[in-house]
Amino acid sequence: MKQLSSNMVPRLVLLLPLLFLLFSVSSADFGSDVEYLFGEHRMKLSKDGQQVDLTLDQYSGSGFQSKESVLFGKFDIRIKLVPGNSAGTVATFYLNSTGGEWHDELDFEFLGHVNGSQYIIQTNVFTKGVGNREQRIRLWFDPTADFHKYSILWNPYQIIFYVDDIPIDYFKARRDGIPYPNQQAMTLYGTIWDGSSWATEYGNIKLNMSHAPFIVSYRDYDVDACAWTGYDSITYCSNPNAAWKTHKITILEKEMLAHIHRNYIFYDYCTSDTSKYNPAECASGLIQ
Repeated sequence: MKQLSSNMVPRLVLLLPLLFLLFSVSSADFGSDVEYLFGEHRMKLSKDGQQVDLTLDQYSGSGFQSKESVLFGKFDIRIKLVPGNSAGTVATFYLNSTGGEWHDELDFEFLGHVNGSQYIIQTNVFTKGVGNREQRIRLWFDPTADFHKYSILWNPYQIIFYVDDIPIDYFKARRDGIPYPNQQAMTLYGTIWDGSSWATEYGNIKLNMSHAPFIVSYRDYDVDACAWTGYDSITYCSNPNAAWKTHKITILEKEMLAHIHRNYIFYDYCTSDTSKYNPAECASGLIQ
């Protein structure tokens, strides 16, 4: 595989619009498509429905969830993370099979720190109740200074996590008995809460409430997905010919993903923790 230089990520972004023109993403908005999950008075919706601010204070965190459950889709959102000292906070953007027969989940977790440049993204995939597929990445920008795009592509072939259209994690459907989330619907969530016990430096730096309130902002909520009908695996897709439905990771995406692994990932369950190593998943490499 061709090695990419350490400053290649910003330049690669210029190539991504050509790739993502293939995806037809239906515009949505928070006002009509989500509802509060908890901490109602700590969830502030903009008048135009395009932005939600979630707050964590000394009393509670807060969160929202999508009104519909879906099976497969492309999920885009722009997030501006908690500025200043956010140590101990966990902000999220994820899909979860709440109420399903078993636990499936696709996670973006944003782990706060004493300053924005040290923020960490943790991704994880749960299938049939089994998780422990954590990956931690240091970003190449300050995610508290401005909004950045975070995306999940989930179709019958693979799950890809993107940051500003750069793939950072990948989990593929396999034929070797490893479960893949393709049999039950998931709901989309965004939350902020106190993760002092583990989030920052493995719990060594705690939440400091003198810096409260902690506010994370979400905007430009775009979803193109197949709505769950509640019967077996039948769904209704508003755009049945959307390219995300058949998309498989490309050579360019594999190169970018390999670059991210070499330069920004400092924890990967396949290489960093022998207690979580699964030979069937890890031996051949997840991006092969």
